[in-house]
Amino acid sequence: MTRTLTGGVFGPPSTAHDFAELRQLAEDIGAQSFDERIGHRGLPDEFDATAWGHLQTAGLTRLTSDPESGGGPRELAVILRALARHAVTVPLAETDVLAGWLAARAGLEVPGEGPLTIAIGATGAATIPGVPYAGGAAAVVLALRDDSALQVAITHPTTISSGHNLGGEPRDTVTVEAPTEFVTVDGAADELLRRGAWARCVQALGALDAAVEFSVAHTREREQFGRPLSAFQAVQHALASMAGEVERARAATELAVAAVADHGFDSAQADYAVTVAKVVLGRVVPAVVTSAHQLHGAIGVTLEHRLWLATMRARGWIDEFGDTASHATRLGRLAVAYDGDPWDFVVGRY
Repeated sequence: MTRTLTGGVFGPPSTAHDFAELRQLAEDIGAQSFDERIGHRGLPDEFDATAWGHLQTAGLTRLTSDPESGGGPRELAVILRALARHAVTVPLAETDVLAGWLAARAGLEVPGEGPLTIAIGATGAATIPGVPYAGGAAAVVLALRDDSALQVAITHPTTISSGHNLGGEPRDTVTVEAPTEFVTVDGAADELLRRGAWARCVQALGALDAAVEFSVAHTREREQFGRPLSAFQAVQHALASMAGEVERARAATELAVAAVADHGFDSAQADYAVTVAKVVLGRVVPAVVTSAHQLHGAIGVTLEHRLWLATMRARGWIDEFGDTASHATRLGRLAVAYDGDPWDFVVGRY
């Protein structure tokens, strides 16, 4: 099986042969963005137009929503993980896998360049909170839920109140004038949720990889009682536990990426795999975040510290597009409804 999400302490990107050039390009863009933003972070963090320009020039902003891009979910996952690992503040997931896809599905035209975002609300809603990067978007795709269908339109917010998630990413509240014409997209509500959950799992994995890497480096460099922290058995156990948890999350997310790449976002396989990944990440993120901050001490909770950017974004992402409890409930219902061999369900074999 193609290893899309290689990295972390068990497999640094330099040793991975799958998507090696793409991975290196994304890592370079991410590292440059992080270095240039040192000392310039805020709440909310500003959209990184420079990094977006690099991604756009390289043709990486519409990998799944543009049929002519030559890319797909695996390539997008490589990019999302790398950008999350370096805390790059750009709406790539929103542009490609959400807004770009939904606009195309509805037959609506969006700008060919610049970031897009999506505002998800209930039918008739005029004020929608939690819209990612609304202030810097070239267009906002409005998606109003109507049971399993979505009422879709391209809108321009009349007012935007800035806000942010736990990790400082823009999450704005927008007020929109009702468009004169909506396009009804039947059966799209569940897939939109699944797409968002899939992207957040990939991003959270990238942030967890960063948290473990930072913790390993910190405990090697920091000395206590004349020895590096990493020489203490309790610290070694904590690092090993963190790494194991992240590899568990990687396996689940890798399954979700493979299911989407092989069967599509609208498949039963993707429904199962993304649900599993969301549950696993929801359990892994709090454990890894707690251990990482314990190992760093007070320094790790400051806004400018690279650990804070990784852990807080991971904490925010796991609650978006359905929290852990809702996905665990769904997974249980899928298990009860499955009429085949229980082992086939456990291993995701359909």
